Amino acid sequence: MPAIELAAFEDLPAIVDIYNSTIAGRMVTADLEPITVESRHAWFEEHEPARRPLWVMRRDGRVAAWISLQSFYGRPAYDATAEVSIYVDEALRGTGAGSRLLEKAIAESPALGVNTLLGFVFGHNVPSLRLLQKYGFESWGNLPRVAVLDGVERDLVILGLRLNP
Repeated sequence: MPAIELAAFEDLPAIVDIYNSTIAGRMVTADLEPITVESRHAWFEEHEPARRPLWVMRRDGRVAAWISLQSFYGRPAYDATAEVSIYVDEALRGTGAGSRLLEKAIAESPALGVNTLLGFVFGHNVPSLRLLQKYGFESWGNLPRVAVLDGVERDLVILGLRLNP
């Protein structure tokens, strides 16, 4: 069973590699070109373990997937709401790695002061939509044709999960 633990700064190159591996598929991220490790230093530092953790899943000692909680909208009234992002190495996609990571985030969120999780998913990203729906996320909004990927306009679906109904 792969271990899930807080990410260390030394994990950042692997985190970026996994993220970059999703860009060409135009299904997971709105980035159109690979990002650099240096461009993610501040992003990494924003992930405070006590409030907005970044967890990695290790397989055979290396980072194979990751999940992060990020603040939503940056204003104090939204402190109990976090955006969840999950990225899985190609070799582990479809193996349940995303489910294990999401279970971790849901279980830990109350102790982090998070009672609402949000996912922002392209409408054509059926695997990610199904993953979040499997854990009770519901569609809370649809932003039609707000992203353009290689000349194709794409919807952004907002899914939410209330942990303390």
